[in-house]
Amino acid sequence: MNIKIELYNDNFQNYKRYAIPKAQLVIADIPYNIGTNFYGSNPMWYNKGDNKNGESKLAGKAAFNTDFNFNIAEYFHFCNRLLKKEPKKSSGRGKSSDAPCMIVFCSFEQMPTVIAYAEKHGFKHYTPLVFIKNYSPQVLKANMRICGATEYALVLYRDKLPKFRNGVKTDDQGKNIRGSGKMIFNWFPWEKDGKEIPKVHPAQKPVKLLKRLIEIYTDEGDVVIDPCAGSGTTLRAAAELGRKAYGFEVSKEIYKKAQEVIKPKEDAQICLDMGRGDKK
Repeated sequence: MNIKIELYNDNFQNYKRYAIPKAQLVIADIPYNIGTNFYGSNPMWYNKGDNKNGESKLAGKAAFNTDFNFNIAEYFHFCNRLLKKEPKKSSGRGKSSDAPCMIVFCSFEQMPTVIAYAEKHGFKHYTPLVFIKNYSPQVLKANMRICGATEYALVLYRDKLPKFRNGVKTDDQGKNIRGSGKMIFNWFPWEKDGKEIPKVHPAQKPVKLLKRLIEIYTDEGDVVIDPCAGSGTTLRAAAELGRKAYGFEVSKEIYKKAQEVIKPKEDAQICLDMGRGDKK
């Protein structure tokens, strides 16, 4: 089976230039708007991670320019258009629907803002997710306070509960043919990727983690879109699960590096489009 993956060096607001089908799942790690303090509690602030060596070139720097100009209202406006419409009919009592959803990675402090903007654009419901690490990047704060070792996300949906796959298989008539599925909690372990996946972005999310989320909320053949694709790990995760994937990345430098990460299976098709506004 050929898996279609397309990554555009463009802003997601220009999605109409590309023949992208509507998505079952839109998933993205939005900029945290922390500006020049991105490395504030990270050893990378100093040369070789040691304050005895003085500050590195990352001291007082932002991770990426979008931290300064990201517009969350525009993000929800366009993502709303990128998602499929909700099905009109119910899937039946005790079953999840085929409705789409969004997953937004954000900081804990951003959650109220994300929820408020999501509601304005029709996403009235949400489920908070917590990801637990066994390490913390805040080592410079270790002697001052409890260090953060968690990440957060919100699953956002309109009216109907989104498609939910927790191990239940159904036959052609929609009847369960295996078990009731394993309960899925609202917290997940943060599993790092191995050396086979290069680290090309400072806020890169693990492919293993993204695969877990994608397999819960989509089926094989569904469309997944990442409007802030960054390293491209979302696209790789989707491809490895047999989903079609589309992404946007405004930085040409990060876009080029993402190609090192997006390594589809042998039977997959990949299309990397370097165009920025050149498609009509």
